[in-house]
Amino acid sequence: MNDVRESFPQPPATMSRRRVLGGVVAGTLGASATAAAVPIDLAVPARAQQPAPTGTHRIDLHAHFLPPDYRAALLEHGHLTIGGYPPPEWSPEAAIAFMDYYGIQAQALSVSDPGVSFLSGKEAADMARYCNTYAAGLFKSDPARFGAFAVLPMPDIPSAIEEAIYALDDLHLDGVILLSAYDGVYLGDPRFEPLMIALEQRRAYVFVHPAAIPGTAKPALPLPDFLEEFTFDTTRAATMMMLTGVTQRYPNIRFQLAHAGGTLPFLSWRVGVASETVVGQMWPQGWPKPSLLDTAGQISNFYYDTALSGSAAAMSSVLAVTARDHIVFGSDWPFSAMTLPQSGTHDPAPGLSDIFDTDQRLEVERLNPLRQLPRLAQAVGG
Repeated sequence: MNDVRESFPQPPATMSRRRVLGGVVAGTLGASATAAAVPIDLAVPARAQQPAPTGTHRIDLHAHFLPPDYRAALLEHGHLTIGGYPPPEWSPEAAIAFMDYYGIQAQALSVSDPGVSFLSGKEAADMARYCNTYAAGLFKSDPARFGAFAVLPMPDIPSAIEEAIYALDDLHLDGVILLSAYDGVYLGDPRFEPLMIALEQRRAYVFVHPAAIPGTAKPALPLPDFLEEFTFDTTRAATMMMLTGVTQRYPNIRFQLAHAGGTLPFLSWRVGVASETVVGQMWPQGWPKPSLLDTAGQISNFYYDTALSGSAAAMSSVLAVTARDHIVFGSDWPFSAMTLPQSGTHDPAPGLSDIFDTDQRLEVERLNPLRQLPRLAQAVGG
């Protein structure tokens, strides 16, 4: 790899995440066609790898940043790993070098797990304001390279609403990022309703990112959370939002699910079929009862990013439950640094060419993201 590539943050690791991830996505190819929202022929992988688009065209909707004071606070409060991964170094200069190398025109930056929820009260609110103001400064000084999703001081709902309004209305950030759960309470819980109302009023774009599961609430396996648990938690959040009616009550909120929706596409039929079993008979009073057809429609309305999911197996599963225009590009950088191609290619996700042709990749990697973020689209001339 050339000197530019070597300048990217490279957190220590004893083994390649790329090697570990290879076997994880292989099982997702058999997604149920029963709940398909698009013709099944769209889910058939290309027989031969197609050429990738050229030039600096990609718009990255799953990219993280760690402003200096935020990263220092994480370490000070004992967050030595995030999803089992050491908090990487980050700087605007390193981000631009990464984007230039991999043909990315702009990144919509977001704070990853644990957001600012490791703090409380005024400290959490102040840290959220610091991160959001920092991000706004980036895209004001370099509008064609950076956008941002606002971090909120969850689970303090009044404070989160105040910050969301400020970030969207005053700072003009491109959306917000919400974790799948806060203190074990998942998105979809009635406690989050006031925030959803505020986001609905602003027709907000909401990036749903997985949160780490407490060690006491998961099996004691020698696997980092990013490998499997993150995908499961995204699935739990999406399922709860559907089954409690959030995705129906707030149709103007566009939810992007990280990492190709976790396991949701694969489990789409199982989620909907619950109404046909004893589960449906015991459904909590006041909650919409799941149905196969309704669940299929709601699943098709989510947006799915390609972060750590750039393979025919993962994308075929997504295409079995939604249309291609609901797939957006994501790199997961800088946390994905160890998974990026090491062969000198300037394509950050060559596996996408196993399922998409050149024009389709351009749609996923540029056109779809820009349709959702009008401020960024105007800034980049797209």
